[in-house]
Amino acid sequence: MKQLELDDEIYEKVKKLSKKGDDLFDGDRIEDAINEYNKALKLIPEPVYDWEASTWLFTAIGDAYWELADLNNAYDAFYEALRSPGGIGNPFIHLRVGQIDFEMGNVTKARDELIRAYMGAGKDIFKHENPKYFSVIEELV
Repeated sequence: MKQLELDDEIYEKVKKLSKKGDDLFDGDRIEDAINEYNKALKLIPEPVYDWEASTWLFTAIGDAYWELADLNNAYDAFYEALRSPGGIGNPFIHLRVGQIDFEMGNVTKARDELIRAYMGAGKDIFKHENPKYFSVIEELV
């Protein structure tokens, strides 16, 4: 997969919008955060899957939807993150995809994703998560 770096001017705009989104997210203004992340994503040249910034923007959008318990939109955003540079193998992305699969009743797929998260980051990645997610893979580790 080709990975490109953004032009400095676009990168600064993307960073600024992402920071605003992060601040809104931290202030529990999740929908407003999603709007900022989407504004930043619109600045990414096509094809968006060639740019590292897409990975963290899709991840931020997915995490925001996860916080809203909007599993379908969260899954879609994390799937897009997996298609972007560094997405496959990113423990956090695999954690969230596994959690979403679990909540949607796809336990076999959840187990695959959660074990990838564990292999990439160890048990610590589960530290602040509901223990039910680690229990899915506990007998495997």
